[in-house]
Amino acid sequence: MFKPTIHVAIALLFHQNKVLVGWREAKQHQGNKHEFPGGKVEAGESPVAACRREVFEEVGIGLQHWHAFDVICHEYDDVIVNLHIFHAAVPTALLKDIQVPWAWFSRSQLLDLNFPQANRAILQRLVWPKAIKISEDLSLLSSLPKEKLLYWRVEPTAEQKMELIQYCVEQLGQVIINLELWKQLNPMQQQAVAAIHLKQSQLMQLQKGDLKVGLRYIAACHDIVSAQHAQQIGCEAILLSPVLPTATHTDATALGWEKFQQITELVDIPVFALGGLTQDDLAVAEQHHAYGIAGVRFI
Repeated sequence: MFKPTIHVAIALLFHQNKVLVGWREAKQHQGNKHEFPGGKVEAGESPVAACRREVFEEVGIGLQHWHAFDVICHEYDDVIVNLHIFHAAVPTALLKDIQVPWAWFSRSQLLDLNFPQANRAILQRLVWPKAIKISEDLSLLSSLPKEKLLYWRVEPTAEQKMELIQYCVEQLGQVIINLELWKQLNPMQQQAVAAIHLKQSQLMQLQKGDLKVGLRYIAACHDIVSAQHAQQIGCEAILLSPVLPTATHTDATALGWEKFQQITELVDIPVFALGGLTQDDLAVAEQHHAYGIAGVRFI
């Protein structure tokens, strides 16, 4: 049976760890469900131009700076939909212009909302765990709860690559690895990993448009310049450190919670507090605008 194909532009709008969500009316395709802003790409219109137009028409705000997030093809019973997804941060000055019934939800709340089936892959990327384990021991992956992530912090050697590829695709979906190790994997393995880690030195060499569409990047940052640069080039999360003094980096000057919060308030993507923390510090971190925590010894 012939099924028509339509192209739809979707906007993911971020502000301080929250995502803008609306409600799709019953008369619409896949009605009575939650939705992200967006709509059909018109003839002669680029997907990003359609995204910009739809956000202005539906939400009431004009945003110029967009990042390509992903392209997802989903086949329904009656139609094939190609979703062209973009993301952007909403400045505080524009919050008052957002129209009803659009509303902000925390990322963890997104999993409880009734989105169309085609949005499942989007939700999986938007929702991060609250704690990231950092270790040189990849065997921890075998006992890692399915909702957790492990940043395997090792040098990108051939031996480390061989150790990594012993794990199945599903297990790779829980591993964060550095960019240089990621480059050594085959395309299927590259697509499978949970996220690509960028050291601050790697981060600062990249510009907007350098990140590969459809992949998740998390950047190590130590100051406001690197944190804002991570957001500007399209990273989806930040590891901000060191928050407190650590036994492993005694020469590094700790940010402290006050400085940490000053930085987190100026970015709109998830920030993980790192350095000198234990699992018990999660509540304190959240009070200072952290999305979650990360650590080596006590996470």
